[in-house]
Amino acid sequence: MGLRFSSLLCTSTASSGPTLGDLPESCVASIIGYMDPPQICQLATLNRAFNAASSADFVWESKLPSNYHLILNKIFDHFPIDLGKRDIYVSLCSLNDLDGGTKKVWLDRGSGKLCLAISANKGLSITGVDDRRYWNHILTEESRFSTVAYLQHTWWFEVEGEVDFPFPAGTYSLFFRVHLGRAHKRFGRRVCNTEHVHGWDKKPVQFQLWTSDGQYVASQCFLKGTGNWTFYHAGDFTVVDGNSSTKVKFSMTQIDCTHTKGGICLDSAFIYPSEFKKTKSFLNCS
Repeated sequence: MGLRFSSLLCTSTASSGPTLGDLPESCVASIIGYMDPPQICQLATLNRAFNAASSADFVWESKLPSNYHLILNKIFDHFPIDLGKRDIYVSLCSLNDLDGGTKKVWLDRGSGKLCLAISANKGLSITGVDDRRYWNHILTEESRFSTVAYLQHTWWFEVEGEVDFPFPAGTYSLFFRVHLGRAHKRFGRRVCNTEHVHGWDKKPVQFQLWTSDGQYVASQCFLKGTGNWTFYHAGDFTVVDGNSSTKVKFSMTQIDCTHTKGGICLDSAFIYPSEFKKTKSFLNCS
């Protein structure tokens, strides 16, 4: 669409007739209101009319979640009341801290859909995580939270979490971001230490998810592969009323005590719109 408008602009400028710059700002705003945010930003560079129209409140309000007022109140203590809708959209697209930094929430820049992450070290309840014989907190640039929880070995693997948030109406998927092995840099290159990886091929990991309105889902799978971050799909839930808060509880466990397991990095739990499973390649669900 942007290329088409650019082509029209060049053609119109070369002629003696009206150009795109002669279009009323309200007309331009009505047109670009049907486009997604990246396209709107591209068209804003065409001329003054498009630049002004791209800032129209009604254009960006249609891109914001319908309950964005509740989301703002949940994230910010004092949000400026005089900001335009485009600035609100930009603010919500940032990685915003929630609950003292234990969670982060943001809008996907391309779609305006809400995403949320819960830190393993700060936001999840992990059995035995404070016992340094089994667990360690590792600094890393590969996490939004700058640290991950690393398990050397254990008999009882149990991770639980919950979040209470005004999710916009829609269907969401919950994932655990997991890495078998411990990644680090050696001579500037990323390498993976798999010394402690064991036990995950003997019994599957169990996933469970509950919501405050009675939804429940359970699944299981084996953890596979080493050297890469993998998103394991724990389950889906649906939000019907975005004007009220939805509480989601979830868990990831492997509590069969017939064998030990270890060598796993746990970064965080993620909640994404379910449609992202088809459009986001990194959601390589197992």
